[in-house]
Amino acid sequence: MSARQRASSPSVTTVARALAFVRKHGIVLEAARGPVPSLADAIAGEPVGGSWWSHARSQQIFKLTRAVRDSDDVLVCRLLDGKITFVHRRLWPALVRCAAQFPRKNLARVQETHRSTGRHVTRTLGFPKWVPDADIGKAAQLSDSAARTALHRCMRLS
Repeated sequence: MSARQRASSPSVTTVARALAFVRKHGIVLEAARGPVPSLADAIAGEPVGGSWWSHARSQQIFKLTRAVRDSDDVLVCRLLDGKITFVHRRLWPALVRCAAQFPRKNLARVQETHRSTGRHVTRTLGFPKWVPDADIGKAAQLSDSAARTALHRCMRLS
């Protein structure tokens, strides 16, 4: 079963289920195709072809992906192929330990804000500035092998 097929059943319908989906999979793409499930596909209940904005459940996809982006338990970055990627907090120590395997820009936290004018602003907080001290400590205690194994369970590392 492919990552996209795993994402499509059952449909994610609430914020709690969206966060549980990210927690379960550890690393999830917001909407792109890749080696990990897509949250947009899970919300739609089927693979979303093309832009999710044109999907019948686009409003639900928008609402739930924005709720996940706002969660303190989720890192929003561009880890996989520069696409918006959600990484659950449980994997942050492993990600920190394996940081050298990724371009630094892909590890930056992506934050979106909307101005009162309606203008959309995207900001990034570079790695490791966003990493809590506790997770830096946990990363130091992990072996390289354990960190790679934790990440490998969630995605294919080259």
